[in-house]
Amino acid sequence: MIKIGLNNMAVLVTGADGFIGSHLVEALHGKCGSVTALCCYNSFNDWGNLEGLPASKAEDVRVVTGDVRDPFLCASITQGIDVIFNLAALIAIPYSYVAPQSYIETNVTGALNICQAALRNGASRVVQISTSEVYGTAEYVPIDERHPLKPQSPYSASKIGADSIALSFWHSFELPVTIARPFNTYGPRQSARAFIPTIITQIASGKRRIRLGDLTPTRDLNFVKDTCAALIRIAECGGAPGEAVNIGTGIETSVGDVFTKICEIMRADVEIERDEQRIRPRGSEVFRLLCDNAKLRGLTGFVPAYSLDAGLAETVEWFTDPANRKRYKSDIYNV
Repeated sequence: MIKIGLNNMAVLVTGADGFIGSHLVEALHGKCGSVTALCCYNSFNDWGNLEGLPASKAEDVRVVTGDVRDPFLCASITQGIDVIFNLAALIAIPYSYVAPQSYIETNVTGALNICQAALRNGASRVVQISTSEVYGTAEYVPIDERHPLKPQSPYSASKIGADSIALSFWHSFELPVTIARPFNTYGPRQSARAFIPTIITQIASGKRRIRLGDLTPTRDLNFVKDTCAALIRIAECGGAPGEAVNIGTGIETSVGDVFTKICEIMRADVEIERDEQRIRPRGSEVFRLLCDNAKLRGLTGFVPAYSLDAGLAETVEWFTDPANRKRYKSDIYNV
């Protein structure tokens, strides 16, 4: 196990205004020389989930707004950067059915632009954030990094493309890039499009009939703080350039069982109402995901710190705070 350390390194997090990105910026505080956070440009100068960054940490983070689709912007922000975590992506699967071109432009072209910029500016490590969705429904379990890739949605196809672009830069130019492949991450600040926030926010808003899609798919669920800790370990590990590394718990839980757990935590007496608009096309649904995390453990020694019950309890606490919940529209299905 090799550890390069991030103590004196300049780190860039793209997609820092997103769910995992904002938590990663927080987790990196105090672990590296400096943190630059790229948030998607908007005319409101809104930094998304970084708006809630504690003042004690915010003063140490350099926030830049822009878009990874712009190669000139990528070339500029990567100057003087040692380590890049590329989390900038469109991730909502239902919206990828509606606007697939935008997924190619952001996820694939964005990864290309980051890799080109990293190569030009001499970055010492690039961590390209992938997703377990690239595996599709498991052909065998647990899913290791050798499992076939299966594009069951335009989103997953775009992430397979992004992974391939990144790996091509290792094979062609020896850019030290690693593909980090988290299985399903959940926790505070997650988008309402995901099933855990939608369950919690509907219950918290007083609904007695909770609208959900298919309850049978299973997922390997990772609390966001564990995902971020694993990403940092991968960046510190010198043994996996040109490789993919899964991040997961090795435990699978069905959507229906997660619903039951949340009801127990929130002491909610509610029923499920099947919502057809939340059902994926039959050939697009990923029915089973279960991670083989042996490679991650072998390379970094990482083991998750949170059980599902502990992670859900912390997630429920955050979402049921009125100040946080008011950001969510529980009456609207967020594609």
